[in-house]
Amino acid sequence: MTSHAVPPVALPHEVKLDRLGEIAVKVGLGLAPGQELVMTAPVDALPLVRRITEHAYKAGASLVTTLFADEESTLARYRFAPDGAFDKATGWLYDGMAAAFRNGAARLAIAGENPSLLAGQDPEKVSRANRARSKAYMPALEMIAGFATNWTIVSYASPSWAKVMFPEDPEDIAVARLWHAIFAASRVDGPDPVAAWQAHNADLQRRTRLLNDARYAALRFTGPGTDVTVGLADDHEWNGGATTAKNGLVCNANIPTEEVFTTPHKARVDGFVRSTKPLSYNGTLIEDIEVRFQGGAIVDAKARTGQEVLLKVLDTDEGARRLGEVALVPFSSPISQSGLLFYNTLFDENAASHIALGQSYSKCIRGGVDMPKDQLAARGANESLIHIDWMIGSGEVDVDGVRADGSTEPLMRKGDWVS
Repeated sequence: MTSHAVPPVALPHEVKLDRLGEIAVKVGLGLAPGQELVMTAPVDALPLVRRITEHAYKAGASLVTTLFADEESTLARYRFAPDGAFDKATGWLYDGMAAAFRNGAARLAIAGENPSLLAGQDPEKVSRANRARSKAYMPALEMIAGFATNWTIVSYASPSWAKVMFPEDPEDIAVARLWHAIFAASRVDGPDPVAAWQAHNADLQRRTRLLNDARYAALRFTGPGTDVTVGLADDHEWNGGATTAKNGLVCNANIPTEEVFTTPHKARVDGFVRSTKPLSYNGTLIEDIEVRFQGGAIVDAKARTGQEVLLKVLDTDEGARRLGEVALVPFSSPISQSGLLFYNTLFDENAASHIALGQSYSKCIRGGVDMPKDQLAARGANESLIHIDWMIGSGEVDVDGVRADGSTEPLMRKGDWVS
């Protein structure tokens, strides 16, 4: 008798969307019974907001509060607001969010905005608005960066984002293709998504143990347009996958995630580096970034597009020219192998090794979550109003671990782990 394997039945979109909502709550947040949830989302993401809200209440949430953003309203500000409006930010709102986190609320952000929303707007106004927002958001950002509470980011396939990714496709096809990519990267498609995430987290944590045991003093990245040595902070600690927040709850800060990451030393980065993917920063697309570091700080910078915005970002504060994170991602990661450019840092940073300008994660210093700022700074941790990831890895980039005595050993070759 001849037997034929039965192909798996494709799950309906609504089932996948519901699974993504479940992953956001159970894997992303690890939401605890009785905990509040503060969520931000674009208005297009309402269907996912509803799924997440339902799963949050099923998990025992005491209250779910969602704050929505609208792209047309954002553009209206740049078209019609008086000049002085761009130095304003909703400090009262961010103070309230910080107060919610101090009182134990979880944080969830849904990404899905048009990556090029502000491409045609005045870079000076964009810079001023970003700076005002960064200052107002700082109390909340410090709590997020310090994992004072459990938090996560997931994505929604909005039409405006989909059309940037697939400009030749009709809108419905573009959205369907983006959803397919999001669901695959978020491990929604398998028979047991939560179990799949548990296995993936275990693999990432195995890698962090190997790196923590190695105790490298620095990493050296070499490739086309890149030869940079990134010194690592004293008492640095590698993290990856699930993280235990200060409130004791285990969360995955990014859905999806393929990275292991730690804190560089703010004064020990030297050399030059070229970006390998575009950076979408608050509606501006910055492409082909090239910078030179000296003594930890960027002393020269240029970009093919978005250069004016990049230079203004670097002038945000003294810490904006220094690194707050370095992350290793294999070129063979599923997101990289999809061959897609997402124009969205949440995805593109999980396709390539990357660095981040600005604020460090205290979680990446041994005992850092309980350290005052001066002790973190003494170990090399950076402080800034910003935290901006951009990609420097590819299938042409090698990474070496540098020991304290200057000896090296290969970590990655052609973008993938040596072992």
